[in-house]
Amino acid sequence: MTATDTKTAAGRHRPDRQSRPRSSSVLRILLPAVLVVIWFAAAGVGGPYFGRIDEVASNDQASFLPANADATTVGERFIDFVGDSQIPAIVIVDSASPLDEATLKTLSDTVASLADLDGVDSTSPLIPSEDGLAAQAFAPLSTDSEIGDTVNTIRDRLRENLPDGVTAHVTGPAGFTADLTDAFAGIDGILLLVALGAVLVILLLVYRAVLLPFLVLATSLFALCVALLVNWWLAKAGILTLNGQTQGILFILVIGATTDYSLLYTSRYAEELRRHTSRHVATMATLKGAFEPIIASGGTVIAGLLCLLLSDLSSNKSLGPVAAIGIVFAMLAALTLLPAMLYLVGRSAFWPRRPLFDPDRSSEAQMTSGPYAAAGRFITKRPRATWIVCALLLAAGAAFVPTLKADGVPASELVLGTSDARDGQAVLADHFPGGSGDPANVLVDTARLQGVADVLLASDGVSSLSVLATDSPSGSAPVTTDGVQPLGPPGTPAPEPTVNGGQVLLQATLTDPADTPEAESTVRSLRADLGNTAKVGGTTAVAIDTKDTSIHDRNLIIPVVLVVILVILMLLLRSVLAPVLLIATTVLSFGTAMGTSAIVFNHVLKLPGADPSVPLYGFVFLVALGIDYNIFLMTRVREESLVHGTRQGIVRGLAVTGGVITSAGIVLAATFSALAVLPILFLLQLAFIVAFGVLLDTFVVRTLLVPALTYDIGPAIWWPKRLHVDRFGRHGIDAEQVETSAPG
Repeated sequence: MTATDTKTAAGRHRPDRQSRPRSSSVLRILLPAVLVVIWFAAAGVGGPYFGRIDEVASNDQASFLPANADATTVGERFIDFVGDSQIPAIVIVDSASPLDEATLKTLSDTVASLADLDGVDSTSPLIPSEDGLAAQAFAPLSTDSEIGDTVNTIRDRLRENLPDGVTAHVTGPAGFTADLTDAFAGIDGILLLVALGAVLVILLLVYRAVLLPFLVLATSLFALCVALLVNWWLAKAGILTLNGQTQGILFILVIGATTDYSLLYTSRYAEELRRHTSRHVATMATLKGAFEPIIASGGTVIAGLLCLLLSDLSSNKSLGPVAAIGIVFAMLAALTLLPAMLYLVGRSAFWPRRPLFDPDRSSEAQMTSGPYAAAGRFITKRPRATWIVCALLLAAGAAFVPTLKADGVPASELVLGTSDARDGQAVLADHFPGGSGDPANVLVDTARLQGVADVLLASDGVSSLSVLATDSPSGSAPVTTDGVQPLGPPGTPAPEPTVNGGQVLLQATLTDPADTPEAESTVRSLRADLGNTAKVGGTTAVAIDTKDTSIHDRNLIIPVVLVVILVILMLLLRSVLAPVLLIATTVLSFGTAMGTSAIVFNHVLKLPGADPSVPLYGFVFLVALGIDYNIFLMTRVREESLVHGTRQGIVRGLAVTGGVITSAGIVLAATFSALAVLPILFLLQLAFIVAFGVLLDTFVVRTLLVPALTYDIGPAIWWPKRLHVDRFGRHGIDAEQVETSAPG
């Protein structure tokens, strides 16, 4: 071989090598090393906050109501009457045989001792039922205490001192709050472990590498640690609101999104390593190719999430910025931490399947081999038939959307599996009026007290009525159509109602449990009958106002999200027609996911229904995340179309991104499925909707429907612009080389 030949061979195999100053080489190592250290330090600070979320979190449903809701107003004024914020706990004991005096004395002493516990403001005397088989007592708990811990302590104290044959439960709002808190207790442990474990298994199968899956997993975990740190301090400052539901969604969303963006980056990096010998050149080329789709995808999700700020329901409003902050750090980690770690490790990250430098074969081989290249060839033969069949199948699934029962569920059904509060409510309903201990609070001007009382007492849904009275031993006095009743023998003066700001507070015990549809019907009727003369609050009113606000939010936010994402896609793809069609396919896919969910929830799992916010959350996540895959696909299609023409660009774009999109979809479906490990009805339903919808998007919409539809339309897909093609591979625009409508 001559010297010239040797020089040529060397140039062919090491085209990226060039002499550069030693300082430049040091800087190229120093910069990624500094980035890794910064992320490690930030994650080290944020990690311990996993165990501290309960310090700033709240699971009290009333705290998420809009400020102008009647239930909110009554709840705030209730504190003015009783002196501090309280949540009622109801102690209910029952026996198969009548409770004798000795047993009642033992139980009364035990109930009285509860007042010594931290967080228990006081206890009422034990009230036997008419049938003699049960007794109840009321224990208002301070909302400044840890409600879950306090209720569990009460339950333990009761069970330690129960006579033989007697069972005890703690129910009421405090009992259900405690059960919900216990159900969310697995977020920091089991949810995170299941989600990370599922992602790790999938990454090992996708990469078939030893080190790379752990680098991607570390990227996701570090992004979550920093996002949690920022959200914790914002919640501490009162800027954001955190609860168990928001926390669980944040964990899953950050892990899933970061892994998706990492898959896109690593796929492009492996591609560039086959084209370049230099890690630096490959990294720069990867960042150039991956930056736009990752930023556009993350920006789309953030925009969709921030639309939740339009919500009147505080729980929806809080999720928007909390999750958006998570997506910001997911993007940052995928575009800084992961590239830095891969640059430092180099091709060894992919061992034992390291991408070798082979610019002549690697690119075209990827475009012409594999299942997605085969799918592209199938689409080119029957594009119209393919997209029509797909659309019809999706429409058939969407036809079941009206059967989805998303008009709310009782609080007793929110926790799946065993619930002491639910069991206690059933016992309470068997022996006492269903609404005992959890009344509807009615705020009324003093002058209108008797008129409002008459309306309440005339309702079949009201069992009894009382008014708060400071000079009454029990804190209240009964009210009848004859006015406030004396508590002593005949001739004893009636207690004076407690007056605050010219108003009094009536408490109506309902005949049905507070979280039942019958109780809601009663409260709605009372509000209609009372008009503006009084405001009705309490547990049932909170549920009604939450449900009504959720429906309002759903009807407002869904169209806004569609418009916002449509505008982003138009700016990204420089087209009008393509974004409209992409939005239409995503909405159709969402409809199919919801219709299928209706069948599964109603007939397979036999669930009691769904909260009105379930479709809203499902829509925001499915549309925003589904558009991610549209962006991954169509940005690459546009890149390839600039060189090869639209139809060939579609086939090539599908071939090169199909594997990435499938892997990303499986990861996201697996992470959202992890929500089902928590025994919360809402999270189970959201897990199924998003997981099924993402897989539907991955395998049907993005693999067949969108490519076939765009291929059938051809170059007109870029309307109103015409895509100009540089067939020499310069990715430029040449006015004289206008693409024709011929295939390829």
